[in-house]
Amino acid sequence: MLKTLAGSIREYKKDSILTPILVSLEVIMEVIIPLLMARLIDYGIDCGDMAYILKIGFILLITAMMSLFFGVAAGKTAARASAGFAGNLREDMYRRVQQFSFSNIDRFSTASIVTRLTTDVTNIQNAYQMIIRMAFRSPAILIFALVCSIRIDAKLSLVFFLAIPILAVGLLIIMTSVHPIFERVFHTYDDLNAVVQENLYGIRVVKSYVREEHEIGKFAKISNKIYKDFTKAEQTLALNMPLMQFCVYGCMIFISWFGARAVVASGGNAAIGLSTGELMSLFTYTMQILMSLMMLSMVFVMITISRTSAERIAEILTEESSLKNGENPITEVKDGSISFENVSFSYSNKKEKECLKNINLKIESGETVGIIGGTGSAKSTLIQLIPRLYDVTEGRLLVGGVDVRKMDLKALREQVAVVLQKNTLFSGTIKENLRWGNEQASDEEMRYACQLAQADEFIQRFPDKYDTYIEQGGSNVSGGQKQRLCIARALLKKPKILILDDSTSAVDTKTDAKIRQGFKEFIPETTKLIIAQRVSSVQDADKIIVMDNGSISGWGSHEELLRSNPIYREVYESQMKGGEDDE
Repeated sequence: MLKTLAGSIREYKKDSILTPILVSLEVIMEVIIPLLMARLIDYGIDCGDMAYILKIGFILLITAMMSLFFGVAAGKTAARASAGFAGNLREDMYRRVQQFSFSNIDRFSTASIVTRLTTDVTNIQNAYQMIIRMAFRSPAILIFALVCSIRIDAKLSLVFFLAIPILAVGLLIIMTSVHPIFERVFHTYDDLNAVVQENLYGIRVVKSYVREEHEIGKFAKISNKIYKDFTKAEQTLALNMPLMQFCVYGCMIFISWFGARAVVASGGNAAIGLSTGELMSLFTYTMQILMSLMMLSMVFVMITISRTSAERIAEILTEESSLKNGENPITEVKDGSISFENVSFSYSNKKEKECLKNINLKIESGETVGIIGGTGSAKSTLIQLIPRLYDVTEGRLLVGGVDVRKMDLKALREQVAVVLQKNTLFSGTIKENLRWGNEQASDEEMRYACQLAQADEFIQRFPDKYDTYIEQGGSNVSGGQKQRLCIARALLKKPKILILDDSTSAVDTKTDAKIRQGFKEFIPETTKLIIAQRVSSVQDADKIIVMDNGSISGWGSHEELLRSNPIYREVYESQMKGGEDDE
């Protein structure tokens, strides 16, 4: 896990290495100051030597300024390193997610990926800054201050060796108790994000059904669960402070009692015992040692919190896409022919849960094929295998005469354009959205594609025409307009295979017919697969596939299926009867 995360440090290695060095120099300056103070008291103030006082005072000033300089520099490099590391982590995770197949994304869920990219990365950023600064500063102060304390009075310094194990055992118990709670909390954060995303995505439905209170209740339930877990975790972590104070004040009392007696016994003479200045230094070192332990405990707490985040981020970074190119992948798609050979498919790779069963189908390049069937008949699943959004569980799927698993993924998908019923438009102008299909498309090419998709007419009515701004998700255009823009975007790819997955459901039958006629006349070499609920959308196709419960129930022309397939005939008659009733 640590090796995986460390790979995202990259160009910030210099700052990450420089920070502990600067921190160590800062610590050395801080540890020297009590020694100088002791000499100032014992050999300057007690002896009334003003020249010595000025000399040590000047050295103290320089030492303090150097400590300040190293501290500020360490703060800047630590901030730069941690922020850069977090930025690289987010970028690496986002790049990895772009490589995921649908099955990978399904395994994590969208809400969980968002939480990992935001909350978890922030936790790692804070922990990393503390690790490269505090995790070096605290042990350095502890070691240097202990060495100096032992040199002053070894017997009195034994108190630290009693306090440190007590503190270490207490911190270990606290961390062990808290880690499982934080694991649970971050999984609950995923659920919270899912509720918020679902609510915002369907806010129009929520308001139209007046279900605001229901949604607030769902949110409050999960939020309360997070509150309870965090409260429990923080209550456990709060034990850290009283434990620390017990050790600090215990050491202070011990050194005050026995140190004062040692000073009295020696008459404050450093040559025969403990001097006043040395006792003052011991007090300072006591505070430094115990404060370093307190800072170290804070680091451990932060590491405990971020450990779960680190594991969750590492899961994303180490996840391998279930779809990969093979060795020496084929980069050319010869034509738009499609062949299913004994194809079966299951989302869970379990045979008893197969969505498609023993599909055998051959579609010639340039053919127009309609696909019709009831809800849940696996129409969409069938076409998702063609651009290799999922891999077949059994059998072979060939495009252009080549098994899609032997083809380069990018090359295959560049030749297969899919328009979904609920396709997405992104925030930006119409031109920017259309250029998702072809970044280099000219204005003439975009307008031609929109004319084929019957979108140019309504675009020309907009004040800014093709420069009209589309809101996120296409919320400022109608469903039919959105579908036609998505069809135009797909056409700009100039694909060998065009798949329309019920993507004309929001347009009227007249416009639907014009779109299909445009396809027939202007892109005759492109293989067109049209999934539809309306028979009128597919009856002019060269062939029609009737899907039923994951199998092909019928295959043929409109007239052939009317004679031979009861499912198709029933759908046709019910729709024709419905049309007559409407008239």
